[in-house]
Amino acid sequence: MRKREVKNLLYEQVARIGKALASPKRLELLEVLAQGEKTVDALSAELSIDIKLASAHLKALRAASLVDSRREGKYVVYRLSGQDVSDLWVRLREVAEEHLLELQMAISQMVAQPDKLSRVDRKALLEQAKRGEVVVIDVRPQAEYETAHLPFARSMPLSELEQRLAELPRRRQIVAYCRGPFCMLSDEALKLLKARGYKARKILDGVSEWQAAGLPVASGGTL
Repeated sequence: MRKREVKNLLYEQVARIGKALASPKRLELLEVLAQGEKTVDALSAELSIDIKLASAHLKALRAASLVDSRREGKYVVYRLSGQDVSDLWVRLREVAEEHLLELQMAISQMVAQPDKLSRVDRKALLEQAKRGEVVVIDVRPQAEYETAHLPFARSMPLSELEQRLAELPRRRQIVAYCRGPFCMLSDEALKLLKARGYKARKILDGVSEWQAAGLPVASGGTL
């Protein structure tokens, strides 16, 4: 095989990843699957698309070896093929945020009080949570929390938050997070907390961002 043919083949193989990622819905699938494995039905509901279309997108991701699947009874359960796939999603999004003004503006529009939102000092937040100076709450579904969550975080799914407000101290700041910068669950949680008189803020980080930064995460049941 000629050198040019070899080089063409190498680039073609890498381009398979790019082709698989060239869809907004497939990127969203990666973000959701970074929270833990899910059935096609659950992914279809999460992305607001029909099961047939969700399956087609998952097939494309699997063809590029970005996701794996297993059968559980009558269901097919999907997961990322490795932590590096989650890291790839984070890095790709960070590059887009750095270079695309339209994306920067869109994030500012979806975030409550964007002028007061800054990138969190992750290690400082970890120490504050460890000392009990702030209360970190994970507003994702319970199953995602159990798969992985930020250290010292409490599971407070958005669907349960209003009924469980009495569990949160009023004299300490509440820090909410969800799946990452594109997730709006924590923004809704922040609005609810502030409306009820709590000192609260949100962070853009999720578990994927912490893992990509090489920071520890925890797993298991609710604190």
